[in-house]
Amino acid sequence: MKLCFPVQKNNGLESAVYNHFGSAPMFMVADTDNNEIYELDNGDVEHVHGACNPASALGGAQVDAVVVGGIGQGALTRLKVLGKRVFLANSGTISDNINLFKENKLRELELTATCGDHHHSHGHDHGGSCCH
Repeated sequence: MKLCFPVQKNNGLESAVYNHFGSAPMFMVADTDNNEIYELDNGDVEHVHGACNPASALGGAQVDAVVVGGIGQGALTRLKVLGKRVFLANSGTISDNINLFKENKLRELELTATCGDHHHSHGHDHGGSCCH
């Protein structure tokens, strides 16, 4: 399975999961079947607040699921339309979250579960949308 993680800096499996899907500078894609990991630039990082386009952000990369620290309603809806599962990361690294995913301990986000109701502190108010 290919899991996609928004990150600020590529530290491989030790990369911290970034707390906003749409504004992450890059993504790390971890293939849990063959233990490979690679970097993708965010092709949509300069979008207007609330207008995140996940397909553009991922540059057409084929991923099965996205593990996020936070995500806006629009981005979550678009990922779901694309058939992607979306999970809420726990604090820690990609490696930590892969292990939690394998143990079925990550919460899958539904369309009502966007940045305004998850349990991460961002230090600012963004009106319930994390995709900026």
